[in-house]
Amino acid sequence: MRTTTVFDCSLMQLPRVYSPSGNITAVNTGQEIPFDIQRVYYLYDVPGGEARGGHAHKDLQQFIVAASGSFDIILNDGKVKRTFNLSRPYMGVFVPPGIWRELDNFSSGAICLVLSSLLYSEADYIRHYNEFLDYKKKL
Repeated sequence: MRTTTVFDCSLMQLPRVYSPSGNITAVNTGQEIPFDIQRVYYLYDVPGGEARGGHAHKDLQQFIVAASGSFDIILNDGKVKRTFNLSRPYMGVFVPPGIWRELDNFSSGAICLVLSSLLYSEADYIRHYNEFLDYKKKL
């Protein structure tokens, strides 16, 4: 496996179809994002001041969107950090495996939509930052 860095993470704009009655954005597996979608979930009702994430994945790829409201995603490869503010439902961040991620600064009513390349597997998680740093050194 290749060592990934925060520069492998990218802010991507999804296609939008405009209409006087409301806009629509569609995500087709393997087209708008660089992987096949196996799992979709969303975070909501995150209390003010709370953070989510605080982990990395060994194999899982994700595409993260603020479906409503806004929040920050802080990405860390063990050496460099990048922060993206997500606030538009047609913009998302691609996160490859091997990147520590934290979600913070949720606005009231924010919804974080996550498209994942794999089904849930606890074995794929790295939940402690020091273990993450050790994992990155071994790659």
